[in-house]
Amino acid sequence: MRSSTKVWIGIAVALTLTQALASAMLQRGLLLTAISDFALALILLALVVTFALNAIPARGRLRVFWIMQAVGWFTLLIDQFWWMLYDLVWQKPLPTIFAGDALLFTPGVMMLAGFLLKPHLEQSKRRARLGTLDFLLLMVWWVFFYVYLVTCWQYVSRNEALYNANYDHLYMVEILVVVVVLCVLLKRSNDAWRRFYALYLGAVLFSYFSFSMENRAIELNTYFNGSWYDTPYLAAFAIYIIVALRGRSLELCRDKSEHEKYGSWLEGLTILAVLSLPVIVVAAVLEGGMPLEIMHFRVLVTAVAMFAMAALVFMKQKLLHIELKHANEVLEESSTTDPLTGIRNRRFFSATIQRDVAQSIRAYAEGNDLSERDLVFYLIDLDNFKRVNDRHGHDAGDRVLIEAARRISSAIRNCDLLVRWGGEEFLVVSRSADRRQAAILAERVLDAFRAKPFAVGTGDQVQQTCSIGWAAFPWIEEDAEAMGAEGVLKYADRGLYRAKKAGKNQAVGMIPSRDGAKSVASSEALADALEFSGQEGSSTAGRVVEVLK
Repeated sequence: MRSSTKVWIGIAVALTLTQALASAMLQRGLLLTAISDFALALILLALVVTFALNAIPARGRLRVFWIMQAVGWFTLLIDQFWWMLYDLVWQKPLPTIFAGDALLFTPGVMMLAGFLLKPHLEQSKRRARLGTLDFLLLMVWWVFFYVYLVTCWQYVSRNEALYNANYDHLYMVEILVVVVVLCVLLKRSNDAWRRFYALYLGAVLFSYFSFSMENRAIELNTYFNGSWYDTPYLAAFAIYIIVALRGRSLELCRDKSEHEKYGSWLEGLTILAVLSLPVIVVAAVLEGGMPLEIMHFRVLVTAVAMFAMAALVFMKQKLLHIELKHANEVLEESSTTDPLTGIRNRRFFSATIQRDVAQSIRAYAEGNDLSERDLVFYLIDLDNFKRVNDRHGHDAGDRVLIEAARRISSAIRNCDLLVRWGGEEFLVVSRSADRRQAAILAERVLDAFRAKPFAVGTGDQVQQTCSIGWAAFPWIEEDAEAMGAEGVLKYADRGLYRAKKAGKNQAVGMIPSRDGAKSVASSEALADALEFSGQEGSSTAGRVVEVLK
């Protein structure tokens, strides 16, 4: 047990014993009242501090849970200061209908609200936002019931008997709901959280028992400040300090199925809350024997609650729409992205290539600058990749593929498209390109592979090279629509085949010509070959341009 834990437990025990000894040894009077009031104030202050300290290292909904508990006990501390004013400063009895009674009701509301958040579960930010709105809906609902049943007999038409009866009934319902929720949480949580919820449940039951005894004594006029009724009442708060200390080591759990159950459960409660308001307002109008001012007040309060809840429902629907849109975007992104390398896949290529083709055709039709109207397709295949898998394992092969994608990406422009074409094969679509400079990009990719060995894990490295075949769209510049992108890709694949056959670790480009094949060894020679091709005219025959063997 940590020293700080011992200190807090010592404080709780000392205050409880002080109260017990004072009740047993002192006569009714100002001194006994002062000891009792200060002991209760100090233990409530200790409760606020211990629960607040738990919130500092926590995160997510667990932090919100601790903050809400601290706020609940803080409101009770404020109520206690109010009592101390009447007892010690003004020295007169507290009014039977007291404005501070709402503060006595608040800790239970904060407790219930915290449990409805299911603090043991971790959730996404989007789910947290939706859960917050559901929580606010239920809070509006709960406050509405207090105002509807209790406040009306306090301020609108003063009635002490109905005020006390409705307050006690609503408080009992509040505790009953807390107990039910805690029982559900006990069933659905892990061992550490189950012990915490069980201890919290025991504290709730004991505090309700002690409060009921004290409240009954007040009704029978047998209670006075410092009487023996205050000892179990203060001991109940000491148990809550132990609860807070027990919760210091708790952590969030991840359980997807539990998230789904929680979401449907909380959403069901909010739907019930919203649907109950029209029924309640009808009941308020039809209830007989009710003072007219009470009926008008209840109708007004119900209408305000309906508008507030409708606004929250609207906000929730807005968030659901945003969440659905985001989910669709994530789904679309995942369906067009290669999971291993993180680059685009063939599905994305199929969905976007026609747009790129149309843009290139339009650029030719409009006579745009030659440097901005070609599409160049580069098929890149890793040489002898099977050896990497055979010698170093498939995990090493995956590392090589990831690094290959990174190096290719670093060698191309931001506007170019990199695609995992399949296996160890990649496709680069160079947009707004100039075919006269096509070999330069191929050279950069080859150099990126040659720059340094590839790490395959456990300190091993391999020298990995690649072969490239490329072709430009339009295939025939004078007739941009003569051949589609699929046909140009076949020529790029043919160039890749020739690069492999010629010894690998090189690039072969395909351009249209009438006079058979011709090899060149530089990008300058490629420009000459293209110029020569343009002078002779074009056809669908292929001329090979080899680059950097």
